[in-house]
Amino acid sequence: MKFLTATIFIFLLTSCSLSSDNNVPQFVRAEWHLKNVSGGIDGVNNNFDLSTIIWAFNDSLGTLNITNNNTDTTKEDGFDTGNYTFSLINNSNDSFIVINQNEFGSLTISNNLLVINQNEKSTGAGADGYIYTFQLVEITE
Repeated sequence: MKFLTATIFIFLLTSCSLSSDNNVPQFVRAEWHLKNVSGGIDGVNNNFDLSTIIWAFNDSLGTLNITNNNTDTTKEDGFDTGNYTFSLINNSNDSFIVINQNEFGSLTISNNLLVINQNEKSTGAGADGYIYTFQLVEITE
């Protein structure tokens, strides 16, 4: 009986592994890559490669880190590279983003797209603002 108990105990100890599979990618963070800016008084329609302008939100700190590698100064692209504060205004069914204490526009997320519309503010509709469309990119390592 002691032999059987010892054998089972050894089997259990050797069959269990405490190591994790380091080859499985782990979700690290979400980034929003600017795809398009449209509208404005000039009626622009600027497309960007996904890695040109990246917005990374840190909800817990209320910060927005922007990496802007756009070198074409004729294209509207939002903010320069830097760290900004952000917050949200929620009115019934609508959300609005505030960046560096200035309301930037309405915010909608759907189907891995983030759309910020400067023609819609918490104070009412506007005109000649830009519409920024971002694609979600999930970073895994």
